[in-house]
Amino acid sequence: MKQEIYPDEYLLDILRSVKTIALVGASPKEIRPSYSVMAYLLAKGYRVIPVNPGQAGKEIQGQKTYARLGDIEEAIDMVDVFRASSALPGLVGEVLALTPLPKVIWTQLDVRDEEAAARAERAGIKVVMDRCPKIEYARLIG
Repeated sequence: MKQEIYPDEYLLDILRSVKTIALVGASPKEIRPSYSVMAYLLAKGYRVIPVNPGQAGKEIQGQKTYARLGDIEEAIDMVDVFRASSALPGLVGEVLALTPLPKVIWTQLDVRDEEAAARAERAGIKVVMDRCPKIEYARLIG
């Protein structure tokens, strides 16, 4: 899919179908955007699993934090990325090593890598880049 245009139906389908979200780059600091997005998604009923190597084994918002995606012991529907664009190629490699594969990789505002997105899409994973699920949820679902 052309990465700058996402039909509302595409985003709605994702937001309505995913249940478990791995939030890569989760922060325990309330001033960080990842903290408020995680709180919002939890409040909307999603299971949110924080991923942050510096916080592994600790809790963020009452959820056990993992060092990396491969350490999570349950299936993930979506990976929400709060990392720099330069981290996406390696992160997509981590995602492609998961069994089962997540349905979606969603990258936050200003996070883009067309080649990494194409690699994920070739594996059958939907990709949303440069968008925030909190913003899109509020806009589309309320």
